Amino acid sequence: MPLTLEDRLAITELVSLHGHLVDDGSLDRLEELFTSDVVYDLTDFGQESLSGVAAIREAAYALGAANPVAHHVTNIVVTASADGQVQVRSKGLGIKADGSCGSVSYDDTVVRTADGWRISHRKVSARRTPLGGMTKSG
Repeated sequence: MPLTLEDRLAITELVSLHGHLVDDGSLDRLEELFTSDVVYDLTDFGQESLSGVAAIREAAYALGAANPVAHHVTNIVVTASADGQVQVRSKGLGIKADGSCGSVSYDDTVVRTADGWRISHRKVSARRTPLGGMTKSG
């Protein structure tokens, strides 16, 4: 079934809500974003993937003051799959308390649940090199 305009808007707002909840310290509301069995893949940062909402919450608390003070999500692209899942790719900017910032890509799998759209898998990849590391050959 193709995504409706309302679906696309709800999915875009879901992805955008992540930064607001985390930046506000509303970690008790992460169930509004993720399925209970979500996989949050941080392997690009040399960390293990987190499984479940409680693990994401605990990791944020453990990071403490090292968490960004602001998460900004941009460039959201929503693509429907034939299996009913939705792939969402977006960019994220994280601003630290010292003013430094970093950029990531979020690759999300989003599914429709009884409570609305939720992220069931998120891969966070650091943006470290221009042009994704591509250079002109020959």
